[in-house]
Amino acid sequence: MRERFFLNLTIRAWASKEGDPVHYIPNTNLIKEMLKEMNLQGVEELFSDIPKEVLIDSLNLPAGLSEYEVERESLQKLSADSYSPCTPQFLGAGLYHHVVPPVVDFVASRVEFLTSYTPYQPEASQGSLQAMFEYQSMMASLTGMEVVNSSMYDGSTALGEALLMAKRVTGRRTFLLPEALFWEKRSVAENYTRWQGIELKTVPYRRGDGTLDLEGLAEMMSDDVGGLYVESPNFFGVYEESLPELKEILGEKRVLIVGVNPISLAIQEPPGTFGADIVIGEGQPLGLPVNYGGPLLGIFATRKRYIRKMPGRIIGMTRDAKGNPAFTMTLQTREQHIRRARATSNICSNEALAAITAAAYMATLGERGLKDLAVQIASRARWLAERIDSLKGFSAPRMGRYFFNEFTVRVNGNAEEIVRRLWRDWGVMAGVPLGGWFPELKDTFLIATTEVHSVEDYERLLKALQEVVG
Repeated sequence: MRERFFLNLTIRAWASKEGDPVHYIPNTNLIKEMLKEMNLQGVEELFSDIPKEVLIDSLNLPAGLSEYEVERESLQKLSADSYSPCTPQFLGAGLYHHVVPPVVDFVASRVEFLTSYTPYQPEASQGSLQAMFEYQSMMASLTGMEVVNSSMYDGSTALGEALLMAKRVTGRRTFLLPEALFWEKRSVAENYTRWQGIELKTVPYRRGDGTLDLEGLAEMMSDDVGGLYVESPNFFGVYEESLPELKEILGEKRVLIVGVNPISLAIQEPPGTFGADIVIGEGQPLGLPVNYGGPLLGIFATRKRYIRKMPGRIIGMTRDAKGNPAFTMTLQTREQHIRRARATSNICSNEALAAITAAAYMATLGERGLKDLAVQIASRARWLAERIDSLKGFSAPRMGRYFFNEFTVRVNGNAEEIVRRLWRDWGVMAGVPLGGWFPELKDTFLIATTEVHSVEDYERLLKALQEVVG
């Protein structure tokens, strides 16, 4: 993580135009200097002349709340009994609610970023170019890859582009997708590859733990197979324990594409260490609200030897004529306005503002903050699964020993009907029923949790689950 970028963002966020006073001054060091000048050990000594009998230890005030908790409490009071954004919802399946620090929106809303739309030319502003460069650097650190482009539309289109790139790298036309894959992502991949002469085949998941069936994968290996796409954590929220073995199974002449949740990378080994050739993912958890489905952010990383095969633009750091650090668009191989029919992709725009938002989010949390967040989310998921598993009529997790922020829940009955009743009778969005796309999982739904959920949310969910099945 680049603390220099965080410092720049903070200064610009709280300072107005050049020459105007700064609106916010961190005063920790200033207080220390003032106390030292007055030969005092602490702020309390400033009030030593006040009689002790009139001093009080504390005020009769409730415990302090975070800004997010205050906003949520206010919304609950305003919404009364109606369904509102405060209604507990545990939906996941690729998009997740997270607390976004206010400084992130402040930075992303700066007119220098917000009104620029997508910069195409090398003479784009240095601020936008540096922000995208920082995004690339942070994402390279998380994924363990050598090269990251400055974003794509979303995780689904990143998968489609990865498959097209894998074809360019290997020259082969058959690629493998996991059965445990979000159906909308699969649909986008099929539409991307349908007219490119690419055949997609499905590798089954192990019914016991939800991970990739390695025996089935080995049986599908043939000369026309060019690569495999796998997710960790996968659609069921389960970590793919076989990830270190996959590159060995595929061999050097096939491409391993790994899908990731960027926040989970803070506590798991990056896929680059397991021989991944391409790493993709949905960057929405990095400071972007769900917002009715968009805008989203496509993560796309690869190895340096494939940089000319990769879609998207690369921001590089160089020096100007005076020797000062400068940023420029080093590569934009996908643009049809540059290469026309030879472009690696004819999708001509990335999500520049979303990438800048993600960079601001990662810089605000920092390396330690991102790791703490990931640990908290994983711990919450484990705790919630244990609580649900203790309820009569439920089993959680149905699949997988290790999972991140979501997991499968088996219920005695039809999961879709149970989820519908939970919303209708209790106002709780309990999760995503899976039977419509996985017939063998009609009694199973997918539930997700993050740091946004309160104790009251969990209690309301658990009580609703117990009442509905009871």
